[in-house]
Amino acid sequence: MALGAGEFADVAVDPRRGDPRSADFIEQFSSFLQSNSFLDELAIRRAQRAQKQSGERFDLVIMRLGLLSDRHMAKALSAYCGLPLVSENAFPERALFSEEIDAAFLKQSGVLPLADKGEMIELAVADPFNRDGVAAIAYLLGRPIELCIAAFGDIEKAIGKLYGSNGAKPEIDAGSSASAAEASDADVQRLEDMASEAPVIRLVQDLIVRAANEQASDIHIEPREDCVRVRIRLDGILHTIETLPINVREALGSRVKIMARLNIAERRLPQDGRIKVNVRGREIDLRVSTMPTLWGESIVLRLLDRSSVELDFPKLGFSGGSYDDLRQLLDQPNGIILVTGPTGSGKTTTLYTALSLLNSAERKVFTVEDPIEYQLPGVNQIQVQPKIGLNFATALRSILRQDPDIIMVGEIRDLETAQIAIQASLTGHLVLSTVHTNSAAATLTRLLDMGVEKYLLASTVKGVLAQRLVRKLCSNCSQPSPETPRVLRWLRSTGADPIALMNGQEPRLHRAVGCPSCRQTGFSGRTTIYELLTMSEEIRDTISIGNSEGEIERVSMAQGMTTMLQAGLLKALKGETTVEEVMRVARFDTCLNSDTEPTISTAP
Repeated sequence: MALGAGEFADVAVDPRRGDPRSADFIEQFSSFLQSNSFLDELAIRRAQRAQKQSGERFDLVIMRLGLLSDRHMAKALSAYCGLPLVSENAFPERALFSEEIDAAFLKQSGVLPLADKGEMIELAVADPFNRDGVAAIAYLLGRPIELCIAAFGDIEKAIGKLYGSNGAKPEIDAGSSASAAEASDADVQRLEDMASEAPVIRLVQDLIVRAANEQASDIHIEPREDCVRVRIRLDGILHTIETLPINVREALGSRVKIMARLNIAERRLPQDGRIKVNVRGREIDLRVSTMPTLWGESIVLRLLDRSSVELDFPKLGFSGGSYDDLRQLLDQPNGIILVTGPTGSGKTTTLYTALSLLNSAERKVFTVEDPIEYQLPGVNQIQVQPKIGLNFATALRSILRQDPDIIMVGEIRDLETAQIAIQASLTGHLVLSTVHTNSAAATLTRLLDMGVEKYLLASTVKGVLAQRLVRKLCSNCSQPSPETPRVLRWLRSTGADPIALMNGQEPRLHRAVGCPSCRQTGFSGRTTIYELLTMSEEIRDTISIGNSEGEIERVSMAQGMTTMLQAGLLKALKGETTVEEVMRVARFDTCLNSDTEPTISTAP
């Protein structure tokens, strides 16, 4: 489209383009973007809401939200306005009209002269709605303008390179290792440019949506020597879902960092951030962790989907006499109740479920967490901030002056936190917390090792719940297993009475097979296996005389505690999981007779 200098004001903007803030333009451009697969309906509605709130131009709102990169917006505007699209390859090798036009003006206007065609000037514009900028160029050069569209970032980079003002510095080699020196401004710009490309944006979105839809707990982005491996953790097990070319490594990492508001130039130190996304109406929190490795930054995104968590003990897998004992512990007016297990064993969900039962208008409930994983209505939740001195101990000490009834401490990591928790329980508060140990009995010895006095431990701790998560058998494809008699003998060897524990239910051991509904794994979802140590006079005496973890466990079992292994075998005999799953997560060295061989046939 050629535009004359004298008549520019009348014909500068094609009638089809309109005012980018007008309702007509927004409606027409939205329809165009959706019908040509630039954006889906959900993204368009999001952009329209944001435009109403801010009053910005609709096209700029779309880019600000990250729905389209500047290059994809240029492609969309080119098609919408009927103007040719040009890339960096079409840019001139030397500056044109450098004496007539100031570089700062070109950059501000987002325009770049491409070619002097004698009677007219070919001009690249990022914004076809910029009447004044194009009119000024036509006036200064005294010739008609032929418009093309290019991405703003490409135009800005070319102006800096060709006209010298604000020129770009040489880029760092894309293959630089994570231990390279601090990134230059040009390198930061390069990373931002790569991260703003629509294919990278869509790749990250697709990975998050896929992980959310499959109810994965984590996304692992791992650079290798010649590729980038992407894995997701489903029901506690990692599965590879993508093997990407190595050249997307930096762009992929930079995109995640931008979303998490991390420093994209810092590739030498670990960083932590947070992303909030909406996947089909579900608000999902992603905790981002980056770690420099030999082949680049390893990135892990942990998905926290509040809508997928059911804070209900029976649905989590709690039942029977141990569950009744747990409910009685939670009804105590004071004392300490501890939950133990490795990372990813469901401790936080168990604590949140307990708080959801205890929380009421008559009670004041506080939590101290690192991080706050889910928001609990009516609960005062505190995020620790170590950088400013707000750690577990400091927060807990201050909470005691807030007249609390129930306190949940994310983790007892040191003696100071343990002592304040004990003080809180002695002054009439119920304290819930976690400790990282392998069993319920080991939790008590761990606190003693921290320096807690025996008499304080014995008088304040009411109970310890140790738990693990095992995968549940897929109800569509699991099949009966012939190993039921062997497992019954094994369970009896641990000192348990299968008939009593099964409550008359017929044992029905099953094995995993695999079908499309469970992604050929044979499993779908997870359930909890656990052991609950309830403090008694005998256990207090055992602690007071300094007996070992093993002795504490033997006393607990003698008083009727169902161990984690026994609980797991019971769930296997009920057809909920497999023996292999139980063996994968549970200890079986402390409660088996030495002549019992735990050999179970492996499922295909």
